[in-house]
Amino acid sequence: MKPKVIKTEEEYDEAQSRIEVLMGMEKTPEVVAELELFATLVEVSEDRVYPMPAPDPIAAIRFRMEQQALKQKDLIPYVGSKSKVSEVLSGKRSLSISMIRKIHEGLGIPVEVLLGQGSEPEALVA
Repeated sequence: MKPKVIKTEEEYDEAQSRIEVLMGMEKTPEVVAELELFATLVEVSEDRVYPMPAPDPIAAIRFRMEQQALKQKDLIPYVGSKSKVSEVLSGKRSLSISMIRKIHEGLGIPVEVLLGQGSEPEALVA
């Protein structure tokens, strides 16, 4: 199979088969380069067909809190008062644009995630 953009299930299967063959070959620079190329083509195809949905904004904030061992009180500079933090984390209060900006800048959570924007999956053309 020549390397090309994967558009069908058959092309996807062929690319996967080529990867298996390449994995069993001696790792010469040419084989490694071709393997990387096919792996990238498969990855792009999978990302297009099966995109990872954006996480829920509150779940993303809670995950970042867990990663950085933050307590609710640590969110006060980004959200406002202790009660606002509690309301946001419980889903009783929506994130304001100001909160989104501060959380993005302070915690590094992408704005798209905080806005709750995801993407719809596409199907492979048959």
